[in-house]
Amino acid sequence: MAEGLRPEHHGEDDVLRMLRSGTAAEHADLERSLDLLDPALDRTRLTDVLARMHGFWQAAETGLDAWAARHPGDAGQVSWERRRRAGLFAADLATLGARGAADAPELPPPAGTDEAMGRLYVLEGSTLGGAFIDRHLATVPALSGLRLRAFSPYGPETGAMWRDFRRAARDRVAAGGDAGAMVAAARSTFGALAAWCRPAASARVPA
Repeated sequence: MAEGLRPEHHGEDDVLRMLRSGTAAEHADLERSLDLLDPALDRTRLTDVLARMHGFWQAAETGLDAWAARHPGDAGQVSWERRRRAGLFAADLATLGARGAADAPELPPPAGTDEAMGRLYVLEGSTLGGAFIDRHLATVPALSGLRLRAFSPYGPETGAMWRDFRRAARDRVAAGGDAGAMVAAARSTFGALAAWCRPAASARVPA
């Protein structure tokens, strides 16, 4: 499936298209569950969601650190050190007057670079939606004046950081990486994130 791909290729078998289509159902399920664009979002539920996300990012980044230690060249290609966000979630929780997550899910380290890229697809892709969440939070009266960083960590560099990740994923496949393994890891990551955040999502009061 990966054979013949090149970084500039944008056909139906492009790895980014495969990742997007291969995780569409899991992605939609997560967004529906969290519903962070809810006009009635309040401080309590936002804090609960951020605490769950902080725990998940801690676990995900610990696994990626283990991968980076085994494959420092690959980690450098994707600028792993610039992509950490667990600390930003902790800082946002402090802004909300809450502590960082006490618990984290059990996530195995990525088996290799293809699996790491699949995990990063989920973590990095969330920065695109995060920009919409930030704009929405500014319109919610109950959250007036609140300034968070974890949803949109790169600010004006969001587009550039995402393009760099896409380029690294395509380069990986062009060099012989396994696109299928990336998709499988991304689906697993979406599923684990949804399962971990579900208690915060289910805490919503029915309309």
